[in-house]
Amino acid sequence: MKAWTDYMTPGDVHKAMAKWDGKWKGDVTMWMQPGAPPAKSTSTSVNKMILGGRYQESRHTGNMMGQPFEGVSTLGYDNARKVLVSSWIDNMGTGIMYMEGTWDAATKSAKFKGKSTDPMTGKEMDIREVFTIVDDNTQKMEMFCTQKGQEFKTMEIVFTRIK
Repeated sequence: MKAWTDYMTPGDVHKAMAKWDGKWKGDVTMWMQPGAPPAKSTSTSVNKMILGGRYQESRHTGNMMGQPFEGVSTLGYDNARKVLVSSWIDNMGTGIMYMEGTWDAATKSAKFKGKSTDPMTGKEMDIREVFTIVDDNTQKMEMFCTQKGQEFKTMEIVFTRIK
């Protein structure tokens, strides 16, 4: 019973995530392929701890490729395995992106690795994300994917807290 209680009780990582609750403006830069010119847009995100402080749900809205965009992510910390877990869904696809990562207190960043569907091939591709806490009101997310054995940066979002 103690092991189950420890597994289900939000801890220090969950409390740190709760500090990210609120509304955020995102300055989005995307690259569709290596060397391609970037596309820029803005987004809005609302973060909220759910299920008794065990997970953080983020709802994102904006425009992508000239179309309305909406996405939902969940972020959690698995107390038993000692890893961050993340999922992502949006209206630009029908798959679920799943990643796991670790927190580096020295750099105030989380480093995630996972899989996502490559819509061009229909196969899974490796993805990597670096999420950095710049300060209490600024965060940066960098996304990388690997296609044909080559990793390249596909997205960068700088989030600024809306007060």
